[in-house]
Amino acid sequence: MNARARLAVVPDPPPGPAGPLGSPGAPTVLYVHFHAGAGAPLGEETYDGLLGLLAEVSPVVQAVPPDAALVEVRGATRYFGQGPAGLATLVRVRALARYGADCTVGIAGNPMLARMAAQDGPPGAVRMLPGDPAAVSAFLAGKPAAALYGVGPATARTLATYGLGTVGRIAAAPLPALQRILGPVAGRQLYERARGIDPTPVTPGARARSTAAEHRFERDELDAGRRRRALLALADGLGGRLRESGQVARGLTLTVRYADGSATTRSRTFAEPTAHTPELTATAYALHDALGLQRARVRAVALRAEGLGDAGSAAHQLSFDPADEKARRIEAAVDRARARFGPGAVGPAAALNRRAVA
Repeated sequence: MNARARLAVVPDPPPGPAGPLGSPGAPTVLYVHFHAGAGAPLGEETYDGLLGLLAEVSPVVQAVPPDAALVEVRGATRYFGQGPAGLATLVRVRALARYGADCTVGIAGNPMLARMAAQDGPPGAVRMLPGDPAAVSAFLAGKPAAALYGVGPATARTLATYGLGTVGRIAAAPLPALQRILGPVAGRQLYERARGIDPTPVTPGARARSTAAEHRFERDELDAGRRRRALLALADGLGGRLRESGQVARGLTLTVRYADGSATTRSRTFAEPTAHTPELTATAYALHDALGLQRARVRAVALRAEGLGDAGSAAHQLSFDPADEKARRIEAAVDRARARFGPGAVGPAAALNRRAVA
């Protein structure tokens, strides 16, 4: 049976013996990726409602903004008298009925494998990966190195130069060799992930408040300059919205979606909370450039301002840089113009003719 055939919805297997921390086990972790109608992004209220829907099934729900969540259903299977696949189907039906949002659900023994199972095929289905080691190895073996969480295009290219272009080849490589290539910590993480090991727990808790914007290119984009102009437009829009609402962000997250449906996410925390557009832009550029996207076909880029708080209660380090003070005065003037004439009245010249979706 090939790897794709193993991703059918199957009856729930009996729990097996415990293995190393994070090793594949009984498939009780759901990765739920929601899809709004007509390809539009989920709104904040809809996403919060969908998280509440998941909480009706299990109390162990971890938000994965902007449109996904992890759910541990080990206890819920006993309460509902249904297996993980049955609970996933229940979630799909309720999401469609209440919010008109479909979802793709991956089911596996840990968050990494559940996410990969959800991404292994077209949207709108329930895919379960059995927990036995043979099924996990077969599922992972032929996937490209970039399919593993934490492996971006730059790392994938480095691995390919050593003949480690697939997860199967990485899994067969000795741990010391991977550590020599990537370093002690990253090498061990890759060694474990290539074997389906992910010790990350599903951590329930309230979602940190955030605001996001996404730019979808009209065609798959190879030009780094066009991607940077899109990021400038997104950062400019986020900064304006934050200042208008009297908020500052503690961090910024960049999500790059590729032509094959996969995505890479990177985050950075600011030295101090900010809503200053140049700071948001510089951080977005730094996150983008660190990915080393030389020939990647990019479908969309998104920015999310994380950890929002009241601007009035946030500390700000005084600056004696005249250029910084001038930039802030210009920013205030731009905000006043937008408040009077609309958000499209003025903006960065390099970001004109943009198409962003908030």
